[in-house]
Amino acid sequence: MTVEPIRDKAQIRTLYNHLNQSHPKYAMIFKFGINTGLRISDIITLKVSDIYGSKKQFKDYLVLTEQKTGKLKKIKLNDTLRKALNIYIHKQNLELMDYLFPSQKGGYIGRIQTYRVLKHSALALGIENFGTHSLRKTWGYWTYKLSQYNIGLVMDIFNHSSQSVTLRYIGINQDQRDQLYDIVQL
Repeated sequence: MTVEPIRDKAQIRTLYNHLNQSHPKYAMIFKFGINTGLRISDIITLKVSDIYGSKKQFKDYLVLTEQKTGKLKKIKLNDTLRKALNIYIHKQNLELMDYLFPSQKGGYIGRIQTYRVLKHSALALGIENFGTHSLRKTWGYWTYKLSQYNIGLVMDIFNHSSQSVTLRYIGINQDQRDQLYDIVQL
């Protein structure tokens, strides 16, 4: 089974709200992923100081080195994410040197535990083919759609080698195939 992006904005809102009711930490990870396109392994290791300056105001950019590629990534956090982060950090009483997503055992929460919670919530809501990579794919899918199909931009951000790789990754090829099957009705 290949994980897919979430193509329905209502499902995105429903999943976020469902997570936020019982697992605010995982709801914030979900929102962070669908608003930045970062991999889970890069999200869960963030500290408050990665996004806030010394006066607890947002930095202009989140700057990090991707764990998988070793490449430097510079991300401007959008207003929706900033607002959610402010609320989350305040409610969780997090300080600058704290992990954004702390584990009860110390350090940051694990990738597998994050997968379990997100997957369980998605299944409870009937969202199929979901995994932690769905967050990154969802960001890519909606960025492609809302940027008026600027595949070069998405390809560059994901560091993919070709447009076809990116289109397949964000599920556009499957969308196009589905549309073809809808066209021919003999």
